[in-house]
Amino acid sequence: MATTVDFIEFVCEQIRGDFAVRYKKMFGEYMVYANDKPILLVCDNCVYVKKLPQVESLLSGAETGIPYAGSKEHYILDIENSELVNSVIPVLESITPLPKKKRKTM
Repeated sequence: MATTVDFIEFVCEQIRGDFAVRYKKMFGEYMVYANDKPILLVCDNCVYVKKLPQVESLLSGAETGIPYAGSKEHYILDIENSELVNSVIPVLESITPLPKKKRKTM
């Protein structure tokens, strides 16, 4: 089951706040960006957070899952828990680097 447009827009609304939020379709699913930094992976209407030491204490009780075949295990973020979302998203945004610009080949 692929992620619905309604769900990805709901996810973006939940994290908007102080961040410029957008999403991009990738391989049939979505990457969510905060201030142009890739912070969330959304697959099958489920929000995934990369397992990083900086969010380990915040997500220690969270479920985990594999967003797609061949990927590493991620935390599953309860996007409806606004208190949790408001504590996790700023950490992810602060530690995630901007993607490197790809050079155009001639």
